[in-house]
Amino acid sequence: MPSFAGAEDFKHKQQARIGVMLVNLGTPDEASVKAVRRYLDEFLSDPRVVESPRLLWWLVMNLIILRFRPRKVAKAYATVWKSGGSPLLVHSKDQAAALQTELDNHFPDYFSVKLAMRYGNPAIQDVMEEFRQQHCRYLLVLPMFPQYSATTTASIFDEVSRILKSWRLLPQLRMPMHYHDNSSYIEALAMSIEASWQQNGRGQQLLMSFHGLPQRYHRAGDPYYCECMKTARLLADRLGLEDSAWQALFQSRFGREPWLQPYFDKTLVKLPASGVTSVDVVCPGFAADCLETLEEVAEQNRDLFLNAGGERYHYIPALNDQDGHVKMLAEMVHNETRNWMVELEKYNDTEQSAKRYQLAIKHGAES
Repeated sequence: MPSFAGAEDFKHKQQARIGVMLVNLGTPDEASVKAVRRYLDEFLSDPRVVESPRLLWWLVMNLIILRFRPRKVAKAYATVWKSGGSPLLVHSKDQAAALQTELDNHFPDYFSVKLAMRYGNPAIQDVMEEFRQQHCRYLLVLPMFPQYSATTTASIFDEVSRILKSWRLLPQLRMPMHYHDNSSYIEALAMSIEASWQQNGRGQQLLMSFHGLPQRYHRAGDPYYCECMKTARLLADRLGLEDSAWQALFQSRFGREPWLQPYFDKTLVKLPASGVTSVDVVCPGFAADCLETLEEVAEQNRDLFLNAGGERYHYIPALNDQDGHVKMLAEMVHNETRNWMVELEKYNDTEQSAKRYQLAIKHGAES
């Protein structure tokens, strides 16, 4: 007989809340070979990430990749590791805390914001159990990937669905697929870039670098490439850039098969010869700075460009917990949950909540 997660003495009138789970890719627990190997094993074992025959891939992963790559990756992590953990973990925690504060300022007692990682810790399963214990009858899962891909957003949905199979009382569930063309997101990016230009000067070209993906995923219907290009076009339009003043590029390819192009590193080394010796670089596909942005983009690719004859290479940080980014996230949360807020007041049915119920209705009418 199946057993489903629930309370032994469930209190049906306990106050409910809306859970908001921010989910990013993941991180090793420390910058050690052992921790990196454990993380890579979980990450690379996901069939959403690597679509290859499983037996063949298992052999390649265990006999080659996990034997040699963890040492190299751990060394890279060590160059950017912070006292609170990896940059991705630190910045993501800051985002979650800032979002909780922003939501509490406008809608006190409605939301519980938590951070989860698809791979590593804090694990989605552990965070969802915290929500269940808090009696969150509503769950908004917010993948921190502006552009949808089956390798990221869909994998998060897979894991959430797997976990919910064991729950007795299912929450009402929503998961936005993307926000690549959200006007507030484009505005937050533009304001960050303009602030950098004002403080650090402006290069000849703005290079927008997105994480790569095998071309065959695109041919199979993954919309990631199209959404990256739309983000880039909207951002260039907002900044008033001529076509010659910006490029959308793709980084972090792995293996021998063709990935999305143009490749960032190969483009960089050709720019000085064409007369472009000063560039600004931004990564509009990353909600928070991480190994790929800080070690690969800001350090490795900077060296490539300067060694090829470039003179100025400036990396503009990810939005992280900037005010414009946090306000955009709060706006997304409110848009996705405004009807839940009204339902919540009816469910909680208290004198205090009745006042908030009227406030929620008024706010919804004004928005």
